[in-house]
Amino acid sequence: MILPGDSRLSDLPERKKRPPKTIVVVPCFNEAHRLQVQTFQAFCEAYSTVRFVFVNDGSTDATLDLLRALQEKDPFRFLLVDQQPNQGKAAAVRSGMLEAFREKPHYAGYWDADLATPLDEIPRFVELLEERAECEVVFGSRVKLLGRSIRRNPVRHYLGRVFATVVSASLKLPIYDTQCGAKMFRVSPEIERLFGEPFCAGWIFDVEIIARLIQARRGTDLAQPDRAIYEYPLNQWHDIVGSKVRASDFLRAIFEIGLIYRRYLTQD
Repeated sequence: MILPGDSRLSDLPERKKRPPKTIVVVPCFNEAHRLQVQTFQAFCEAYSTVRFVFVNDGSTDATLDLLRALQEKDPFRFLLVDQQPNQGKAAAVRSGMLEAFREKPHYAGYWDADLATPLDEIPRFVELLEERAECEVVFGSRVKLLGRSIRRNPVRHYLGRVFATVVSASLKLPIYDTQCGAKMFRVSPEIERLFGEPFCAGWIFDVEIIARLIQARRGTDLAQPDRAIYEYPLNQWHDIVGSKVRASDFLRAIFEIGLIYRRYLTQD
């Protein structure tokens, strides 16, 4: 839900009522000590066409107070959704994306609150969508290449490679990295429908989004996922201290792949 007293577009000066070009959803759970408020503010000063929707996912620390203060300083750039009680990242991202869609942007996506992927990558994601007419989704991909700064926990990296191989085989798509928390979508009725229903997967909802796209495009003239999705090798991604992802989540992810496969990828 939107917090009582939140400033909405109808309360803003006429010049600020135009639909935003890009909205980025940032799910937050107990991020009071990690959220880089000044970084978000500086980014919005440099890129006036981007707005953020912060989703407080039932935090038990001072996250909600921090986000309220951020919104009060600039209600045009920062919208706040308070999701109570805690429902997990999948539900938080979905709530934020539905709120973003209501503002009618050209592009909408989601970004991890810890800024493991720097905000400076957002303009490049938008640029790719504008350059590639058939592209509807840009996924950040953590590929360690010369000239790029990708730093990942070794154990999580190798578990991730095993997981990515299983996902690629299940989806029948040569996708390298589904779990990077930086994604951008070209807003359309078809894309909005991908977020229409709650996710059955709590941890690997990113994979479920792709599976929904595969199911929705099957047998249609619309761009198929191998053309609609573009994986962009990030220039920088660094593991941030305090990540809530654990190695044990790997087992949960494998179980959720089975759920997704049965629901979306089997054909009667």
